[in-house]
Amino acid sequence: MKLKAILTAIIIITIAIGAQAQETKPDRQRFSKPNFIIILADDLGFGDVGYTGSSQIKTPHIDALAKSGVVCTQGYVSAPVCGPSRAGLMTGRNQVNFGYDNNLGETLPQFNEDHAGLPVTEKTIADRLAALGYTNGIIGKWHLGEAAHYHPLKRGFHEFWGYLAGGHNYFQQEDDGAKYNRPIISNYKKPQPITYITDDKGDECVDFIKRHKGEPFFLYAAFNAPHAPMQALDKDLKLYKDIADEKRRTYAAMVHRLDVNVGRIVKTLKKQKIYDNTVIVFLSDNGGPDTNNGSINAPFRGRKGILLEGGIRVPFIVSYPEKLKSGTYNKAITSLDLAPTFVALAGGKTLKKDKLDGVNLYPYLSNATQDAPHETMLWRFTISAGIRKGNWKLVRLPDRLPMLFNLDKDIAEQHNVASENWDLVESMLKELGDWDVSTPHVQFLEGDKWRRNQLNLYDKKYQLTQPENE
Repeated sequence: MKLKAILTAIIIITIAIGAQAQETKPDRQRFSKPNFIIILADDLGFGDVGYTGSSQIKTPHIDALAKSGVVCTQGYVSAPVCGPSRAGLMTGRNQVNFGYDNNLGETLPQFNEDHAGLPVTEKTIADRLAALGYTNGIIGKWHLGEAAHYHPLKRGFHEFWGYLAGGHNYFQQEDDGAKYNRPIISNYKKPQPITYITDDKGDECVDFIKRHKGEPFFLYAAFNAPHAPMQALDKDLKLYKDIADEKRRTYAAMVHRLDVNVGRIVKTLKKQKIYDNTVIVFLSDNGGPDTNNGSINAPFRGRKGILLEGGIRVPFIVSYPEKLKSGTYNKAITSLDLAPTFVALAGGKTLKKDKLDGVNLYPYLSNATQDAPHETMLWRFTISAGIRKGNWKLVRLPDRLPMLFNLDKDIAEQHNVASENWDLVESMLKELGDWDVSTPHVQFLEGDKWRRNQLNLYDKKYQLTQPENE
């Protein structure tokens, strides 16, 4: 009888253990999904971090992320200004394909202000990841519509600490509704007084990671540094006291403080033992606006607001220690690729009916395929449009014949070779035009002063070399 009782007990225990394993198995599967963090700089010059060649501005934490991750040397955004670029990033669709051609600003009277934002018909990365069991948070700048129906908490995000407009003061100011002086909004806490907003955003990112370390999460860390207004901490300004130009010195200090907070995010992930299983993407929303904030896009010509390389080619790092070896990836990719990549890595699927313009980058970055992610890339922004096919890039403007550049030989776009390649110009112009006329009408327009401003920027001279370390 004793033996029978023992055997019965063993069977019961075995069944119980098996049942417990069945109950916990889904959780283990859920927690094995990678976390995702997008660290988005605002108006960062391509040449203003250490790993892209700067010896003047020190960015040890961004450089360390580049060293341990995959540096995408031809990383593009889908627009040369904040709003449209973020619309593409958040959806994985070229924003022109849903009428988001302009930057958000004061709505012109002939347009309905209820349509000034990311159309509610578009799914965001957060929408797609929420359906896969992710907790999603945005810290910082939204800039995809201020009407209630555009609020990030209605676009797949569960937590929001930040502001809806396109910029903010870095130090505490009395809220008065001015351009950079809007209230901080939060749905999970009473917002604390601002100390220095780059650090405050860093605090919130660290807190989000700690609170959600036990579940799969997506954190959109939308910093506004080094976007105007040009405001830096005194202790950071002292680090760059040898830079004679005041604006450049302030800009360098602001980039330094951004770098410090990138380091804090990485350190927290490591301390919480989830770094290896977290996909971190670092990039800027567009190129630096050079004289506006003191940025430099060397070695590229151009700047924020135009479709030369300096406006749309940005520092772009993808880190996923558990699955991706460190190194460089030299084929052209785009911020539109992040949505389908994240969904695929989270175990989900995107369908043809989703009409995504991005692709899942993982097979390319992991060297599972040697094909190019994109043979053709397309841009349109107000007065300008562009197309890249292979290493050829064409830019179309209203006041001149199309410009053609061979990026393989001329990354600074110094030599317009259109007159030597008219057949190629015609075929690329035809493809660009066919896409252009197939897109919907724009949802809103920014002020007409920007058209002349943007056109003039194509004729400006740009600094194509890194400044000496003073």
